[in-house]
Amino acid sequence: MNFRVKWVRRFMHSGLLAVSLLAGTPFAHGQVAAPVSAATPAAERRPKLVVMIVVDQMRADYVEKFRGQWSGGLKRLVDEGAWFRAAAYPYAATETCVGHSTISTGALPASHGMVANAWWDRESKDKEKGMVTCTSDPNAKNIAYAGGTAKGGDSAWRMLVPSFAEELKFQTGGGTRIVTFSLKARAAITMGGHKADAVTWLENGAWTTSSVYGSMPFVDDYARAHPVAQDYGKTWALSLPESKYMYPHPTVGAETVEGWGPAFPHSLRGKDGASAPDSAFYRQWTTSPFADTYLTNLAEHAVDTLGLGKGGATDYLGVSYSSPDYVGHTFGPRSWEIQDVLARLDKDLGELLTHLDHKVGRGNYVVALTGDHGVSPIVEDLQQAGIGAPVISIPALQERIEKALEPLHVVSPAIAKMTGNDVYFASGVYGELQKNPAAMQAVKDAVMSVKGVAAVYSADDLKDGQRSLFNPRNAAELSYYPGRSGDLYVLQQPFGEFDGDNDPVGSKKGASHGTPYYYDQRVPILMMGFGVKHGEYFDPATPADIAPTFAALTGITLSTRDGRALSEALTGVGSK
Repeated sequence: MNFRVKWVRRFMHSGLLAVSLLAGTPFAHGQVAAPVSAATPAAERRPKLVVMIVVDQMRADYVEKFRGQWSGGLKRLVDEGAWFRAAAYPYAATETCVGHSTISTGALPASHGMVANAWWDRESKDKEKGMVTCTSDPNAKNIAYAGGTAKGGDSAWRMLVPSFAEELKFQTGGGTRIVTFSLKARAAITMGGHKADAVTWLENGAWTTSSVYGSMPFVDDYARAHPVAQDYGKTWALSLPESKYMYPHPTVGAETVEGWGPAFPHSLRGKDGASAPDSAFYRQWTTSPFADTYLTNLAEHAVDTLGLGKGGATDYLGVSYSSPDYVGHTFGPRSWEIQDVLARLDKDLGELLTHLDHKVGRGNYVVALTGDHGVSPIVEDLQQAGIGAPVISIPALQERIEKALEPLHVVSPAIAKMTGNDVYFASGVYGELQKNPAAMQAVKDAVMSVKGVAAVYSADDLKDGQRSLFNPRNAAELSYYPGRSGDLYVLQQPFGEFDGDNDPVGSKKGASHGTPYYYDQRVPILMMGFGVKHGEYFDPATPADIAPTFAALTGITLSTRDGRALSEALTGVGSK
């Protein structure tokens, strides 16, 4: 057993308990549902369809806070399925690409290599073009549906291990169809993997795929018959009585989408009431519940057109709902908007599950729902509540690092790029620091002198992998991959943020994520259907456990063992 697996086991059975208690999370072994011996399914008795649902930026406490207002699919998953209430990511890089890769493969970023949404390409000399997104592929060409235009090329080639769906397809004879949808390329692609059949995302207002996967007529037909532009002119109004919303409105410090005011209702009419859909309209649309409804309908169309779950092999359907992430970044987790978008998603998921009941058969499919990461409240919102939320000045941080490096007489500037928590040095600089421990310590001391910094680790600190108890360094170790991760990892204090947005694939945000703190790590895991026993489970779990659980239910073996099968929630599946 390698050190990462050992560390995860120790984290799951010791460190998470302490963090859970500090966070006020229920965690008592006396509360665990009675364990059930998991029966290995016979080869001829497998689910007909595996459904993976990811709600982007789904904090675990949303289920606890809002479940009483739900009546559709989210409610059904809680009421009929297995709810893992102590689920959390054990690593630091709590971002979309990292989370989706972990969910789909059952591996952690130190194994699958997807360390961020984007990272610095050390071979590049261009500070902006040197950033590579996690799915960018120079040998692929994107293809737009319904007469749209596409740029660049994307695939899963940077993901270093196969997805569960790929393993399922390969190990069961190749009959599996792999179909995934999302608003984001980095979500749809990583859920499907390298050998998916249909991978679809939205880019520049057009539904898009890649030459690696090939275009699908059913997607083109649907996109032409149901253009996103049909939602132009709609209004996002409250779906619940005002008395049901928990927090003050509008949220202090929230960003606003171009063309929207800070308060409900939100109209999808572009910038200044444009006469036709413009770029502002598409930004409004992706930050609204109408995008979730569209994805749900598109998934149902795929089930019907392809006959998913009706062939001789187990099929795979993945849907990642991105709008909650756009809503959360803009308005924050303490907003009417996030509460409302989830209430509407509950209805969409209720429709999807009912559709699967009719088309595939209740009990013939297994579904899992989780989040790719959580989120921190908006800094201004926290500060108004009297909670410290330090802001780190990136220029001040870079200036102090450069000053500390002056005695070494290295190239100037010595920093090639700072993105997220990672600092990338110019070529040769880190090598000089490795040879001079005193200089390395001087750089670390300079970083620690910046207000708001909690810790700093060098790449060598994160390579040794010898820690056994949970702390931020361990979380950073599980996020570290040589050649892709930075030379320094700078951790902000709890609820803190950097003062600049260095994510080239994102936009200015009111709220953020990407840290090893529990508000970013903790997400729900809900499973229901074939082979799953209803109950609430408080044993530690991580979304890396979902793929191994699917593997156990379908009788296949994954290439990695970072995660575990959630056997406590599995039951005998030999009888219909």
